[in-house]
Amino acid sequence: MMKTLQDIRRDLHRIPELGFEEVKTQSYLLEQIRSLPQDRLSITIWKTGIVVKIEGTKPSQTIGWRTDIDGLPIIEVTGLPFESSHPGKMHACGHDVHMTVALGLLRKLVETPIKDHVVILFQPAEESPGGALPMREWLKKEQPALMPDKIFAFHIAPEYSVGTVATRPGLLFANTSELFIDVVGREGHAAFPHQARDMSVAAATLLLQLQTIVSRSVNPMNPAVLTIGKFTSGTVQNIISGHARLEGTIRTMDAETMTIIKEKIQSFCRAAEVAFECAIHIDYGSSYYQVKNDALLADEFLAFAERDPATNAILCDAAMTGEDFGYFLQEIPGMLFWAGVNSPYGLHHPKLSPDEAVIDYLVPFIDAYFREISS
Repeated sequence: MMKTLQDIRRDLHRIPELGFEEVKTQSYLLEQIRSLPQDRLSITIWKTGIVVKIEGTKPSQTIGWRTDIDGLPIIEVTGLPFESSHPGKMHACGHDVHMTVALGLLRKLVETPIKDHVVILFQPAEESPGGALPMREWLKKEQPALMPDKIFAFHIAPEYSVGTVATRPGLLFANTSELFIDVVGREGHAAFPHQARDMSVAAATLLLQLQTIVSRSVNPMNPAVLTIGKFTSGTVQNIISGHARLEGTIRTMDAETMTIIKEKIQSFCRAAEVAFECAIHIDYGSSYYQVKNDALLADEFLAFAERDPATNAILCDAAMTGEDFGYFLQEIPGMLFWAGVNSPYGLHHPKLSPDEAVIDYLVPFIDAYFREISS
């Protein structure tokens, strides 16, 4: 028998794992999935993820539900009795809640099947390095029968109260890319700067140049952010640094602007190599495609939510948030929505503690929505 949803959420909260390392998480999820009647279920493993298909009673389509399963490299300071047992790792983005809701939905669909097939994707590595794109490509090439015709997902929203859902037709989340720049020169004694190649100066100059890209190379009608959040260089005060590193993020509301920004970064780096006689290496890390909701499905979802007396439906603004669910929406009609969890602490905060009442609210809400679109 499957555990209670509260127990499941707390068990999962204790064992956060980073992207493509979710071995304990996968094992726990499989244990709960296999505790259900199996006559309508099929389970397929992909890396540290899982795909579960529930056979419909009279199917005309396959409806998809995606949940992410990885944690973050954050030291938890919630003080909860069920806080992380994995040092330096935490479910600080609500993926423990996401997984629990998915299991609750699965149990509902097993107990009372709907007409259409449903596929639930337990996707690893949303935070990094990105699991949605390789999982999508694997489904297309190796498991086409599991590819949904429509796909849905949600993300917790600390700022909203439980019972509030928010989304919008069209663009919801931005295109995002990590940015890592290594600037390599020649270390030397502080008394002989002419014999060294100072990478503190080179990287500082480059950092300031990068901040002109959005203001001078991007159409001001196209929102974009280029932030350098970390700058490291040097070892001690009397040695000229031979290596510096800039770490940041790029966020744009359209894919073309992302391309423009990356081209300008490369141009500035090539110029800096000449000016400071150094070598510069650029790594864009994890890059996520925009979350662009299908307009018709988003409108239908909001209309459904507005009819539910227990729900406060909000047409929200787009955000610079990144989410690799956008890779599914790139090829499959679908949508993502926010669900309130009433927390004073935001996403990725070491004190984030979502209100567990969201689980008992969302499971029947999503189940009812799936029954409506399947009828």
